Amino acid sequence: MTRRPPPALAAALGTGLLLAASPGLGQPQDPAAGSGAPADAADATPDPWEPFNRPIFGLNDFLSRHILEPVGRGWAFVVPEFVRDSISRLYVNVRTPAVMVNDLLQGKPREAGIDLARLLLNSSVGLAGLLDPAATIGLEANEEDFGQTFGVWGIPPGPYLVLPFLGPSSPRDTVGRAADAAATGYGWFVPIWAGAAITTVDTANAFSFTADDIAEERAEAFDWYAAVRNAYVSRRENLVQDRAESPQAADEEEDDLYLLDDEEEAQP
Repeated sequence: MTRRPPPALAAALGTGLLLAASPGLGQPQDPAAGSGAPADAADATPDPWEPFNRPIFGLNDFLSRHILEPVGRGWAFVVPEFVRDSISRLYVNVRTPAVMVNDLLQGKPREAGIDLARLLLNSSVGLAGLLDPAATIGLEANEEDFGQTFGVWGIPPGPYLVLPFLGPSSPRDTVGRAADAAATGYGWFVPIWAGAAITTVDTANAFSFTADDIAEERAEAFDWYAAVRNAYVSRRENLVQDRAESPQAADEEEDDLYLLDDEEEAQP
């Protein structure tokens, strides 16, 4: 099964993502894993840097509208879907060793074992990860990163932060992002130009799946900045707490958090 970001995640992580596709751009959530974050989780997140964040967000959104989303649609037009699925699987496989490290740092030996089995099986039978035979036997990919690990260790996220070109973050996740980059093996062995090419393909491929969802979410949001902030903060908290939502519950929460509902419109 190919990991693709759901619409709310696409809105949160896709906007402003210019130089690098965010690690672990989502995976289908397990309906049996329980319910999600409290309704006020995002509202409780401090945003004292909003005067700084909003202009950076505006720049990122401009780049998303005029560069990333058109590139993603063009990539989807010229590259068949099964090839794009294979590229997504390949990048998931490349990042698996870093995920395994975070599994262990979070005290999850069983998940680390699953990811190790996935890496061995998909790297061999799965042709370096272009195929995902591990998923067909029930070994689903885990989604862990250093930002989550720091959260599990009790480090608070800090205020919401929008990074130029890289999009939504927090002080904790910014440090985690740097650790994730260092833990991604190919960065140590390929020249800068090759790393840039790898990142460009990864980003274009990710946006080929999310461009239309981002545009739709943007058009429906009452406050696009707040929508992206709330989606990002809620999802990161869910990941740290190992919570998962059914698609229906996620859609309902998204409507509650991000959009101007009919009752609010009806108020004088």
